[in-house]
Amino acid sequence: MLSKKKKEIDEEYLKKGVAKVKDGDVEIAAKNQDTIEDKIVNASALRKYTELGKLMFGMLQDYRKGVYSSVPWFTIASIAFALLYVLNPLDLMPDFIPGLGYVDDFAILTITLRFIETDLHKYLDWKLEEE
Repeated sequence: MLSKKKKEIDEEYLKKGVAKVKDGDVEIAAKNQDTIEDKIVNASALRKYTELGKLMFGMLQDYRKGVYSSVPWFTIASIAFALLYVLNPLDLMPDFIPGLGYVDDFAILTITLRFIETDLHKYLDWKLEEE
């Protein structure tokens, strides 16, 4: 069962999900920042994403405010998709399944970071210059 679920969570799955993201989804992700951050911090499988999650939320917030616009829509949509996926307790592998519930969330975050890594570095450089 796990290998079947793992195959469902791949780059194509992410790309299809990202293609459906709208501006309203970015707003929903931003408005649920506290809930998503709590889930990441409290799920041991996701805890390693705590700082990266904060960075992703920072980019979303600065993008929404219009203070950081040198980022492709694909990156913003990828962040929104990944964060909303983590927020959803009934995704491909429901979060209440002990030991396995966060495997898909972990996979989505990992694949997303692989796609947006360069843009996150650019954003972090920009943030450091702003301070």
